[in-house]
Amino acid sequence: MLREFFLGSIKIHILYHAKIEPVYGAYMMEELASHGYKISPGTIYPTFHQLEKDGLLDKTEKVVDGKIRKYYTITEKGIEVLEGAKQQIKELAKEVLREEGETRHE
Repeated sequence: MLREFFLGSIKIHILYHAKIEPVYGAYMMEELASHGYKISPGTIYPTFHQLEKDGLLDKTEKVVDGKIRKYYTITEKGIEVLEGAKQQIKELAKEVLREEGETRHE
């Protein structure tokens, strides 16, 4: 069950960073590690591929140090999904961080 939440968080991180600048696998694994996520290539690359398949990321390839590196950038649809996710995160954080005993209307 936690894996599903974990993967959702990873996708939001990827979309967020891909909105700022093109991202690639090694960069995102390092970035996510700085937030406490231990991500393997076996997780990050299928996640990139799924986001691309869903129309949330576009991929371009560039040769870097003699190797092809795949860079991902956010699409318009990806921006819409990210903005929706940000609103849901705000609502969720407000609710789950509410002190016990507080009512919704306080």
